[in-house]
Formats: sequence, C-alpha cells, structure tokens
Amino acid sequence: MEQLFIYLSVIVLGLVSVLHFYWVFGGTWGLQASLPEKVEGGSVFTPRWIETLIVAVGLIGAAFILLAQNNLVSFFTPNSFTKWSSIVLTCIFFLRAIGDFKYIGFTKRIQNTPFSKHDTKLYTPLCLYLAIIFMTSWLF
Repeated sequence: MEQLFIYLSVIVLGLVSVLHFYWVFGGTWGLQASLPEKVEGGSVFTPRWIETLIVAVGLIGAAFILLAQNNLVSFFTPNSFTKWSSIVLTCIFFLRAIGDFKYIGFTKRIQNTPFSKHDTKLYTPLCLYLAIIFMTSWLF
C-alpha cells in the first residue's frame, strides 16, 4: 500500500513537471489559474522561462529522490543525500502549504480570485500531501 502512494506521488510530480515544461515552451493552458492574483487584478508576479524551467527540473528531481529514498529504483540506493533531500523537500512542501499569509497556502487572506479558489481546493492540499509523503519516506 505504501508503494502505491509513492508511485501516485511520482506520477503527480511528473505531470506537474510536464505542465511546467509546456509553459517553458510557450504553452498557456492553465497558466492564468496557476499564478497568484492581486485583489485589483493582475498577477502578483510573472515567472520567466528560466524560473519555470528550474521548477520543472526540480519536480523531476523530487520524483527521483522519492523513488530512490524508498529503494524503488534499481540503480540508486537510499543514502544520506536522498534522506537529506527528502527532509528539505518535506520542508519546502510544508512551507508552501502553510503559505505566505497573503496570497498562497492555508494562511492566505486573498480569497476571491480564480487562483485562490484553485489554491484552496487543489494546490495547497497537494503540497500538504507531498510533504507528508516525503516526511514518511525519511522517517520510516
């Protein structure tokens, strides 16, 4: 059962990475709903292609770390690097779930934008789920 959650998490990380690669190469589907918005309209920030590429590659790396830490790849065994990477990723996903006390996460104050609705229903719970998965991978 534990492996099912690991594989599900790897698939999710892979799909989100593919979406980021799509945006790097000029795609626009889903982009508007993925950026935090100000109350008066407009995005809080507009990521450049290089930043989006870093996120896409980072998500693939996170998926690999999760597989390696759980001994699910034959050519790489769990070690101190995968353990500490899992700890760092746990912190990143937990902090993303908590939020910035304004636009993202459980602590956001801006509630009535398309992004905030997606963030409440999908992005933040997904980050919390991933944080828990990464945490269990180095705790047990």
